[in-house]
Amino acid sequence: MHSIAVIGSTGSIGTQTLDVVRNNDDISVCALSCDKNIDLLEKQIREFHPEVAAVYDTKAAADLSLRIKDTSCRVVSGMEGLMEIATIEKCDMVVTAIVGMIGIKPTIAALKAGKDIALANKETLVCAGHIIMPLAKKHNVKILPVDSEHSAIFQCIQGNKNNRISKILLTASGGPFRGYSKEQLREVTLIDALKHPTWNMGKKITIDCATLANKGLEVMEAKWLFDVEPDDVQVVIHPQSIVHSMVRYEDGSVMAQMSEPDMRLPINYALFYPDRRYLNTNLLNFWDIKDLHFEKPDMETFPALRLAYDALKTGGSMPTVFNASNEIAVSRFLKGEISFYEIPEFIQRSMEDHKLIADPDEDVILSVKEELI
Repeated sequence: MHSIAVIGSTGSIGTQTLDVVRNNDDISVCALSCDKNIDLLEKQIREFHPEVAAVYDTKAAADLSLRIKDTSCRVVSGMEGLMEIATIEKCDMVVTAIVGMIGIKPTIAALKAGKDIALANKETLVCAGHIIMPLAKKHNVKILPVDSEHSAIFQCIQGNKNNRISKILLTASGGPFRGYSKEQLREVTLIDALKHPTWNMGKKITIDCATLANKGLEVMEAKWLFDVEPDDVQVVIHPQSIVHSMVRYEDGSVMAQMSEPDMRLPINYALFYPDRRYLNTNLLNFWDIKDLHFEKPDMETFPALRLAYDALKTGGSMPTVFNASNEIAVSRFLKGEISFYEIPEFIQRSMEDHKLIADPDEDVILSVKEELI
């Protein structure tokens, strides 16, 4: 029996992970967590019967304890709670479905405990890839990507271990504002920015897709997952979101992974790797596909992507500054404190003002965001 802990079980990736679990009788859930959405978490606890549940918000954790006192599930809270469920003995895989830098500590704890990681928390590698990848190697732990693009790349390199990658072609839908001018971007609203043309995701990631900051974070993630240089990752706008990413080899051949947009597919692949399990999903009908469109991203109109490349090439603590300043800016935009156009401006100012740290440790990485607030 395969047993998983899901950190961030009430979010988009977490709920879809549990949907995969529902359809497979040889996988169990030993732990779940949320920030403070205890209404949904209570329903998940009663359905999946985890041993322990972590609620980051301590007040909400106390409330949940009272609600589920008729069950055998134990409730823990705060960062200590997240780290506890990441290292629970019964678990053999941790699904990091939480958004933001909060995922770094639990992931490191899980690696040290010898747990395989189904990674949806891209910030972990963006900020701490230089720590995470050697740690995974030391403890002989698999890091299996859950992002649709990185899962696609991972699938394209299976069976090609001895063949050199020439280029990773990382696809992006372009978000809701593809083709907009700078002037048009100054007028967009929060409602506009939350209308992603393809995927149904949480608010933070949806805004990141609209600014192309998300694609910048994925470039950084790809560098660590696949041991490539920044210039070896080329972003390609593909609005249909059918080709989820591609790999070009040195002989010129390009391998692509294609499917209808459904996040359960990469989740399914990560949970049961190296096996492919049946998934009840819409299948591509090539008779119905009229065209597949690809174009170059506009990094002048959407400077967050360019800034991400700059941060990655600079290295050290700069990727953390990019990520942390983006988290802060998006939070302010969601609260109505700044405009959409000001998000990349805040990122750029933060990067320009930062005093670079060449080899940041875990404590330094986690302190960067506090310095920016």
